[in-house]
Amino acid sequence: MYLSFLVVIPLAALVWRGVGGGWSEFVDNATTPEALSALKLTIVLSLLVALVNAGMGTLIAWVMVRDSFPGQRIVDALIDLPFALPTIVAGLVLLALYGARSPIHLSLAYTRLGVAVALLFVTLPFVVRTVQPVLLEIDRDMEQAAASLGASRFTTFRRIILPNLVPAIFAGTALSFARAISEYGSTVLISGNLPFKTQVAPVQIFNQIQSDNPAGAAAVSTVLLVVSLLVLVGLSLVQRWALRRG
Repeated sequence: MYLSFLVVIPLAALVWRGVGGGWSEFVDNATTPEALSALKLTIVLSLLVALVNAGMGTLIAWVMVRDSFPGQRIVDALIDLPFALPTIVAGLVLLALYGARSPIHLSLAYTRLGVAVALLFVTLPFVVRTVQPVLLEIDRDMEQAAASLGASRFTTFRRIILPNLVPAIFAGTALSFARAISEYGSTVLISGNLPFKTQVAPVQIFNQIQSDNPAGAAAVSTVLLVVSLLVLVGLSLVQRWALRRG
């Protein structure tokens, strides 16, 4: 009942608001040129960001588990900073760093690359914190046994380590993607909210609310909800596949 009041009922109300005027009105609201442009940009950038995080997040998790270096605890704490930092503050920080008066002379504000950097910032911890516990639990004796039988480091990684990491990598990547398509705070400032250029779907939804068009906002929100559900269902299928393989 708690889950119903907190999650199911609000989501059902959103979908009902989006399709309440009929499917034709829903399609019209969700397929306006501005909405389609925002949805396309959001999904494409989120997919690219998730793929980058899959590689770099796994690499960072590997370094944090298998290596030891000065300041490791500080780095480990910094990984969680995007979880704790309000996203609007992250957007302000990125705008100050990559804006017109960038102290490093790198202007990414109001560009799609700037939006991608903001999404990378807020989604990186999902992959790192999903892969890291799996690396900690991998039995090092299996790696030593493989090495004693003449396997190279690459073969050991490919045949022993990677199969154990794949489900966690997929899970972290899916969560990273789902978070990216819904991100508002860190993108609203650095994107500049330029329609057909840098406007992402969450910002476009907010604009629809400000324009007194709740049906249009609900329609685009419903599309994002469906995409997120598909990603989570895919994640569930991957996890079941991993369990079947033992």
